[in-house]
Amino acid sequence: MVRFLLKRLLLAVSVLLAVSIVSFLMFFALPRDPVTGMCPKNCNAERMERVRTELGLNDPKPTQYANYMKGIFVGRDLGSAQGGECEAPCLGYSYVNSEAVSDTFARVLPVTLNIVLPAAVLWLALGVGLGMISALRRGSLLDRVSIGLTLTFASLQLYFVGALLLLIFVYTLKILPTPRYVPFLDNPVEWARGLVLAWVTLALLFSAIYARLSRAQMLETLSEDFVRTARAKGVAKRKVYGRHALRAAITPIVTIAGIDVGAALGGTVITETTFGIQGLGRTAVEAVRQGDLPTIMATVLISALFVVVANIVVDLLYAYIDPRVRLG
Repeated sequence: MVRFLLKRLLLAVSVLLAVSIVSFLMFFALPRDPVTGMCPKNCNAERMERVRTELGLNDPKPTQYANYMKGIFVGRDLGSAQGGECEAPCLGYSYVNSEAVSDTFARVLPVTLNIVLPAAVLWLALGVGLGMISALRRGSLLDRVSIGLTLTFASLQLYFVGALLLLIFVYTLKILPTPRYVPFLDNPVEWARGLVLAWVTLALLFSAIYARLSRAQMLETLSEDFVRTARAKGVAKRKVYGRHALRAAITPIVTIAGIDVGAALGGTVITETTFGIQGLGRTAVEAVRQGDLPTIMATVLISALFVVVANIVVDLLYAYIDPRVRLG
């Protein structure tokens, strides 16, 4: 297990290093001068040159990249014009927001985490639970109704469902307040009331996909030889379905769930835009529109980190979910 984990960590570091190099070449090696986006229109040439020197933009590209990576691990000095010392992990300086990118992420990243993680619990519980029950009662009324519902929700778009829920529960019935983020420790009730529509919207759409996937996997597993053998030996149905069939069927679902959660943590752009919540996804969209290159690059790195970590967690879970999997 330890050897496997070390291999996965080394691979993760290699992937993140490659992503950082590619994103740096894409954004910082472009001929566009980022100082022109930071200075106001009346910024003279002398001030622009001073800022360019303090940011190290006159240095060779390899030196700029090395300084950027140094800032992530040990911090770096951004110069007096950018607030001086930037503590690790320093992700650069936002020319548009006039603050360190790490400060921006410290403000918006908790918002995205509070949207995605509770929604993921909901869509996995609803989707996997409904799919498993439908598979065990194949051909029943419940199975046919669940198939119809999953097909319906899987064909809908997130911005449509979100806008519809806003219209019903916020503007018409006025049961819920306008979606907003309130820290959990400040007020748990308002935290839930402000984000529940985002959770439900994501859960409805994702659970439809997981219900269909888990139903198909469960039906396939129930036809395997080891399940028929367990039944022939007189093992109780609950034990056959729960201990044997479910554990075998859920392995590919865990794989896709890890990818989906990791990608969603990288930025729920449509969800945050639909509900007007300022999280990582909406910040990334605004950075692209405003040409905020350091924020864009940091978003790419953070998104890649979430996906890599999610895949490592999924690989480690295999050993506990499916006894057929052996980690070496």
